[in-house]
Amino acid sequence: MGIGSIAVIVGVLLLFYMFNPVRIVPQGFEWTVEQFGRYTRTLSPGFHLLIPLMQAIGRKINMMEQVLEIPSQDVITKDNAVVRVDGVVFFQVLDASKAAYEVSNLQQATIALVMTNIRTAIGSMDLDESLSKRDEINAKLLRVVDEATHPWGIKANRIELKDIQPPRDLIESMARQMKAERDKRAAVLEAEGARQSEVLRAEGQKQAAILEAEGLREAAYREAEGRERLAEAEAKATAMVSQAIAEGDVNALNYFIASKYVEALKAIATAPNQKIFMMPMEATGVLSSLAGIAELAKSAGASQIASAEAKAEAGRRPVPKPMA
Repeated sequence: MGIGSIAVIVGVLLLFYMFNPVRIVPQGFEWTVEQFGRYTRTLSPGFHLLIPLMQAIGRKINMMEQVLEIPSQDVITKDNAVVRVDGVVFFQVLDASKAAYEVSNLQQATIALVMTNIRTAIGSMDLDESLSKRDEINAKLLRVVDEATHPWGIKANRIELKDIQPPRDLIESMARQMKAERDKRAAVLEAEGARQSEVLRAEGQKQAAILEAEGLREAAYREAEGRERLAEAEAKATAMVSQAIAEGDVNALNYFIASKYVEALKAIATAPNQKIFMMPMEATGVLSSLAGIAELAKSAGASQIASAEAKAEAGRRPVPKPMA
């Protein structure tokens, strides 16, 4: 095959390519058609025919959702802290003609727009707010970018900040601040516990003192009542002895003196640290008093027996009947 034949074949193929009216658009793309350099229509996925020499394919637009990486940049916050921020943008072309002819470089324009709004959003916040309110920043960026890119025929679906990184020295300062806050909180809780413990201890001591005072008052009342009853018994015994003496019964006086004498000896014998017990010479006189006690007991017993016999005799006597 000569060179001429090869040239003829290449010319035929070139003419076929140039004048081929058949165009097949793949799924997920849309192509724009230009007639003599002017946009006329958009080809959807599928089979299409063009007019040779008059119509040609202009731009091939990707209609699927796309992801753009936002490069890292240094941003100054409201309190003059420098942070390094990057992110991602998820967008989708809705109008192929606008995306092809309303903006020169769609991806570059979108990246520049997002980076500018990131600086604006974070620059209006303090460092603590920018670190803790990432969702709020994302929502604000999405609203602004979606509104700004609407004339380009695209829809911003999501904007996510991947990382907000403060300087290393600032991170160390934040760590020390957090530790100080936790130490302060622990000290406050410990002080509150100590105060509560002291309050409860004071309440317990107060309650114990009240109960002790009530116990002492009750004991004093009981002791006074006992002394009162003892005094009444003593007075009654003294009155009975005085009555017996007045009636001429000397044994009652001996009983009274002997009981007092025995009590005095008992007090001497039970005194603390008592090692030697000295009996007085008059101790033998107690025996005579004891004899008087025995006589008094006998006379008291005899009188009780006589009284009982008299009552029994009175019970055996017939009751006289009343006269008609």
